[in-house]
Amino acid sequence: MGALTVAGLGKAYRQYPARWSRLLEWLLPGAPPRHTLKWVLQDISFTVAPGEAVGLVGINGAGKSTLLKLIAGITQASAGSVQLQGRLAALLELGMGFHPDFTGRQNAVMAGQLLGMGAAEVVRLMPQIEAFAEIGDYIDQPLRVYSSGMQVRLAFAVATVRRPDILVVDEALSVGDAYFQHKSIERIRQFRRQGTTLLLVSHDKQAIQSLCDRALLLDGGRLVRMGAPEEIMDYYNALIAERENNQMRATVRVIDTPAGKLQTISGTGEATVADIALLDEHGARVEVVDVGAPVTLRVTVRAHATIPRMVLGYMIKNRLGQPMYGTNTHLKELPLADVAAGEDVVYRFAFPMNLGPGSYSVATAIVSTETHLVNNYEWRDLALLFTVVNMRRPYFEGSAWLDPAIAIERTSITA
Repeated sequence: MGALTVAGLGKAYRQYPARWSRLLEWLLPGAPPRHTLKWVLQDISFTVAPGEAVGLVGINGAGKSTLLKLIAGITQASAGSVQLQGRLAALLELGMGFHPDFTGRQNAVMAGQLLGMGAAEVVRLMPQIEAFAEIGDYIDQPLRVYSSGMQVRLAFAVATVRRPDILVVDEALSVGDAYFQHKSIERIRQFRRQGTTLLLVSHDKQAIQSLCDRALLLDGGRLVRMGAPEEIMDYYNALIAERENNQMRATVRVIDTPAGKLQTISGTGEATVADIALLDEHGARVEVVDVGAPVTLRVTVRAHATIPRMVLGYMIKNRLGQPMYGTNTHLKELPLADVAAGEDVVYRFAFPMNLGPGSYSVATAIVSTETHLVNNYEWRDLALLFTVVNMRRPYFEGSAWLDPAIAIERTSITA
């Protein structure tokens, strides 16, 4: 079982004002330094328990890849320390350590040795590497003829041919075809069941929320938030929306809900959700719904400023924060024009609750187009919580009620 402790970790690079400044600093060691420090990571501290899976998220340039390189020992830290317990396997930059003129087989042997395996062990495990990578005869072709997807297949197969105590993955699962992505995720899940500790960098919300127990958010080289994957991904998306809007009035707030969860609310506040409720067929508010029962999602929006074009959208998510269904009034060709300040607008969305048993939440978005990246008046996660139970339907598995009509034909074959 692997464990990871990061304490006060930082990484800085020297910046020189002119090309000769580096040489002068080296020739005159007693003189004042001629460089300034550019910190790309600063004061990062966290622990990962044995068998735990932690996701790492942040915008490009936040320092995620640098942090993984420090953990993997590829880059030397400027401050702080990293303590590892167990054998670590890192799948970082695509094809890192591969040579384009060597064959896939030769590169697999070299990459395996970089991971701490002996050449003889890699040769012994080569049939397993070939079987998982599924690149066929290309295994004996130079790497320069490989596509990026073939390279990541080989790199992932080598890095995971032995179950590591700690597995570090940096965006590798986003490369390649859907089949191999599913295959790779299933291998990671298998490792997790066997006790492997996972540190995963990904922009894929579903991957973070389905694979990880906890998530960390990096911003500007600092660790700004850690918590449940759904909470961190909601906050991360709100942060992106705030920056894409480029509006100083936009804010991101996190508040406690009565259910004990953290709710993220972002936007300018020019329009807000004044009330939201799930209604049964008689118009009564409900928190528990039977599978397939007719319901109405009623959302009251209050305009605090004049809104030239207003769109309301909602997303139903499961307990892991994965989207079950979402739509908005732009997609339904029902946007509202010239909503006046002080005006209330009541939306009613009627549908059968064809979801499987479980806990669900509703997120709402008040915007001007089909996306919250143009005008984000309000984005509210966990705006509503409800539970679906199965009281009248035959037992079924899954997250959707898709009851089939079944036809069976039997034909006897006579001699």
